Amino acid sequence: MDETSSAAVQTKSLLKKFGDVVAVDGLDLRVEAGSFFGFLGPNGAGKSTTIKILTGILQPTSGRASILGHDVVDDAVAAKQLTGVVSEEGALFERLSGTEYLEFIGRMYGMERPTIRKRSDELLDLMGLADDSAKLIVDYSHGMRKKLSFAASLIHNPKVLFLDEPFEGIDAVTSRLIKSILDQLRQVGVTIFLTSHILEIVEKLCSDIAIINHGRVVARGTLDELRTRAGGGESLEDLFLDLIGRGAGEDHRLSWLDGDVP
Repeated sequence: MDETSSAAVQTKSLLKKFGDVVAVDGLDLRVEAGSFFGFLGPNGAGKSTTIKILTGILQPTSGRASILGHDVVDDAVAAKQLTGVVSEEGALFERLSGTEYLEFIGRMYGMERPTIRKRSDELLDLMGLADDSAKLIVDYSHGMRKKLSFAASLIHNPKVLFLDEPFEGIDAVTSRLIKSILDQLRQVGVTIFLTSHILEIVEKLCSDIAIINHGRVVARGTLDELRTRAGGGESLEDLFLDLIGRGAGEDHRLSWLDGDVP
């Protein structure tokens, strides 16, 4: 990989196997710095596994991956310093309060305590969590946990932000807030790497899209480029279904709805 390139995220022949199961199959990917990248695929396609490799949670079986030129295996600490992550699982330390959790994350990134306190106060207020900042995370709702996870991903001012299903289980007000913050991040050059099953959100937000199936990229480009290749003005949902194969059961009708089966 060309480590002097403008790529914020890059993979080369990336492979991840779990026993005999191939989750990521020779993935070659390049995400330009400052782009809003949508990474799509059906369940089990390899999206979350790819993100876990890129963020240092999993080791690849073979191949390479880098964040702004830093290899995620050989230069893992430097790569992690540049990234923020909102994971699909949203695993948090439940016996900490919201304030304590943000302080912990800030200290893990080597931030000074006054900076952590200032940014924590601002983030908790922005996310509507200020009144619950002293409450233990175990007592947070799903939406509150998602907002705290998003706040934690931003506290150290990352250059690359990975978002794995960030809009799942949150209300419309929080969704709009997150979109607004993401727009601000784009304006200052942060690279955003998004996976979501809500294709309308990807269609509205992302400047570049890759669709993965069975661990391999099956299409890549801007939405307009993908539409051109498809030969028409299809929606992203139509393009997605065409590329991965339309969902089983699309033409199936439940037998009992026809009144023929008791």
